[in-house]
Parts: sequence; C-alpha cells; structure tokens
Amino acid sequence: MTTRLEDTDLEGLAEKAGHELEDAPALDILRWAADTFGSRFCVTSSMEDAVVAHLASRAFPGVDVVFLDTGYHFPETIGTRDAVAAVMDVNVITLTPRQTVAEQDAEYGPRLHDRNPDLCCALRKVQPLEEGLREYDAWATGLRRDESPTRANTPVVGWDARRRKVKISPIARWTQAEVEAYVAEHGVLTNPLLMDGYPSIGCAPCTRRVLEGEDNRSGRWAGSNKTECGLHG
Repeated sequence: MTTRLEDTDLEGLAEKAGHELEDAPALDILRWAADTFGSRFCVTSSMEDAVVAHLASRAFPGVDVVFLDTGYHFPETIGTRDAVAAVMDVNVITLTPRQTVAEQDAEYGPRLHDRNPDLCCALRKVQPLEEGLREYDAWATGLRRDESPTRANTPVVGWDARRRKVKISPIARWTQAEVEAYVAEHGVLTNPLLMDGYPSIGCAPCTRRVLEGEDNRSGRWAGSNKTECGLHG
C-alpha cells in the first residue's frame, strides 16, 4: 500500500494541484490522483450515474469505488451499484451505517428523516463515510459547479479540512450536457430514475421528482431549507 503523507504535506499538495490542474481534462486529474496516491485513493459514488467511476477506471483500473448504502435507497440505485460492480473495472465497496433502519427507529423513533433530517444524514451518511475513508488519503466525487449555488466554487482538487484528506472533483467544470455526451459516447451506466424525473437522486424518503423549471436539486429535501446531506458541507 502507498505510504501515507503527513497532513501538512497533503494540504499543500491539494492547494498546489488545485491551481495547476484547474484547466486539466478530468481524465488527467484522475491520472494525477492515481499516480500520487495509488491504493490510498478512492472514488465515492451515489450511483446516480457511473461517470466518475468510469473515468477513474480508465486512469486506475481496479480503483476502489465507495458506495453508501443508507438503507433508504431506491431499488434502482442498488441495481445500478450491482451493475457497476459487475461490468466495470472497479472494486465496489459498500459502506453501511452502524445501525439498521429498524435499530435507528427503535432508538430515535420512526421517520427520523422527516423530523430531523440532519441527524439522519449524519448517522446514515456522514459517519459511515468518515469511517470508510480512514484508509485513504484522497477521494474523488462527482460534484459539479453547475448543480447548485452551494457548489459553484468547487475546486477540481481541494483540501477536505474536516476529514484531513485531499478531495478531488474531476468533473467540477463539466456541464450537464458534457455529462450526457460522455455517457452517450462511452455507454456509461446511469440510474434509470434519471429518465423518470429525478435529476438528483438521494434516499427515497427525501427525494421527489423535479418539476419543470425547477433547479435539478430541488427534489432533495423538498419543503425544507436543507440543501446538502453533510458529506460535502
């Protein structure tokens, strides 16, 4: 396994790479990550689509792809994960929360996602991811600047201060049209719900179809002020 760098070295590396790779193609950014971090680099995927996982598999065949199974996913999302594991040159790793949904309901009461969505996300997403990323120095995401105002300044390579890791967003500069073009060119797996009115897919209880003219992420936690699950905030 690749030797771990010190936090100060990682932070400086992230800042330098963020400037140098700002205009680099996504594949080059991922090749830099693979060359720099080796087995201490992974991709995280919500299985909305497999674009970043596909790109990473080209840069680093057999790359670890980390998926959070919250216990609340649509069946289509689990099916997409299984298909990615079956057909792509990646190693899918599924993380689960410490408690099952039933155990969480017993401790906090049913439908915690309705009463306290921040706590539910913390228990079922943030905590498992932080535990699952311990063996890595860098992780890649599918964040894009055009998705929402909260993501408009996403760096292609940045420093995740909370987790003390390098955070890589290789398609940060891409538009939705560029994502769709890549999917079409390479036959990349996508979640079937994307074609059914769900341009942004999270847990089933907290995701609805998006209405015409709405922001792509407006179907997440609709009716509340919540816009992020906490993984990227």
